Amino acid sequence: MGEKNSDKVFIFAGRATEDLARRVAEIYGIPLGNSTIFQYADGEFQPSYEETIRGGIVFIIQSTIPPADNLLELLMMIDAARRASAEKIIAVIPYYGFARQDRKDKPHVPIASKLIADMIQVAGVDRVICMDLHADQIQGFFNIPVDHLYGSSLFMPYIREKFDIDEVMFASPDMGGSKRAGMYAKTLNNSFVICYKHRNKPNEIGEMRLIGDVKDKHVILLDDIIDTGSTICKAAGIIMENGAKSVRAMITHPVLSGNAIEKVENSALEELVTTDTIPLKRESSKIHVLSCDWLLAEAIRRVVCYESLDNLYETTIHRKGIIHRM
Repeated sequence: MGEKNSDKVFIFAGRATEDLARRVAEIYGIPLGNSTIFQYADGEFQPSYEETIRGGIVFIIQSTIPPADNLLELLMMIDAARRASAEKIIAVIPYYGFARQDRKDKPHVPIASKLIADMIQVAGVDRVICMDLHADQIQGFFNIPVDHLYGSSLFMPYIREKFDIDEVMFASPDMGGSKRAGMYAKTLNNSFVICYKHRNKPNEIGEMRLIGDVKDKHVILLDDIIDTGSTICKAAGIIMENGAKSVRAMITHPVLSGNAIEKVENSALEELVTTDTIPLKRESSKIHVLSCDWLLAEAIRRVVCYESLDNLYETTIHRKGIIHRM
């Protein structure tokens, strides 16, 4: 196993995910880097590193959630690190914003996720670490290494601990998520069902039907993003109507726009299990958060030590930071 050179490794936080970054640095074993954001009266801002990073390996942790200031802040921090003569700059983007715009699904629209990949590279980054991209092909939008981490590293241990696997069935809330549900089912030797939906327009569902039998099963809905909550809550209701014992959702990125939390609380969902790639707007008795801090810290350690990240989904971690094989 390689040894980490803590003297040359720096972990900095953007404002969108500062608490997460602080925990990642603590698990890694170094203090969070000292940086500030000077805010002008008109809303313009200027990031600044308050310590020398010359010749160092700099990790910048920032989810690019709305508003677009969070993306711009990440780009400016990358640029500042490059101009401060950092040896390597790695952008750790737990939630990659605009990932749903990964193709032209109608004329005269941008491919925003490709545009953002170009912007990040032009700013001067050497590598990107992200988690549960909405579309795998986004990795190909970059001409630099991309380490793609998976929420299953957090959800799989939770499922194994909480359920009798024989009573579990996985579900995808739409056809696009069938690959994810199939992966969970194959790994745990289970089956899965699909909720087929038709959208009238973005964030508005016209029709939904269940494909498969969920009778007397504990059903787990899987997805990468929960935004308005309409799809997940409607799918949960249909699953319970078809005889499931219980239904819960495991979703990596809790965007939870508008009154989405209220929708979850009033739905048939027993619980929503999610991560802290995006800070929750407020706590809820139905929402359980699994932190990805250890996963990001271990990914950083392996990048620094030139170790493979291939088997990260097989590992778990104690709160004391001792990593072991599941």
